[in-house]
Amino acid sequence: MEIYSAIKNRRSIRKYKNDLVAKDTIRKILDAANWAPSGMNEQSWEYIVITGSKLAEIKSVCKEVIDLRMPPETERSEQQKAFAHWYSTLGNAPICIVQMTKAESEAARRKMVLESVSASFQNLLLAAHAEGLGTCWMTGPLAKADKLQAILDVPQDRELTAITPLGFPDEVPAPGKRLDETLQNKVTWIGF
Repeated sequence: MEIYSAIKNRRSIRKYKNDLVAKDTIRKILDAANWAPSGMNEQSWEYIVITGSKLAEIKSVCKEVIDLRMPPETERSEQQKAFAHWYSTLGNAPICIVQMTKAESEAARRKMVLESVSASFQNLLLAAHAEGLGTCWMTGPLAKADKLQAILDVPQDRELTAITPLGFPDEVPAPGKRLDETLQNKVTWIGF
């Protein structure tokens, strides 16, 4: 898949088929994530691939998070109900991938590490798209990071940084409108 096409055609998927993804395909995607650039070449990312009963526990935490952020279920709009359903079920994806890194307390190092793991996660999303799979970059569930860490037996010296469902898309949404599509306000040219 050509890189510009992959970037422009990847979508955040919120509805998945139940079909399992081959472990070799997941390894291939994680290998692409592992080739991301990183500050001082520390390659500071780690991944947990989840399915089965632990995935059900992750979804339960996602439901707790969305219930905190939305009005009570009886007061939600239809759009809010649909969003809450996807969020609390991860769109019925058969797999969830959680990214983490070593926790950093010093601000500059933490910024470097978070930028590095973000590059890795973007590689993961693009590689999954190239394999015909869907993902959705999520950080909201990290509002309950302590609970997620307990479920996944993650040591306290690690920080969870992102989550994505993974599976075969059961829908492909239209692209969202780009803000400042012509880059008139987002780019400053100096010396050109």
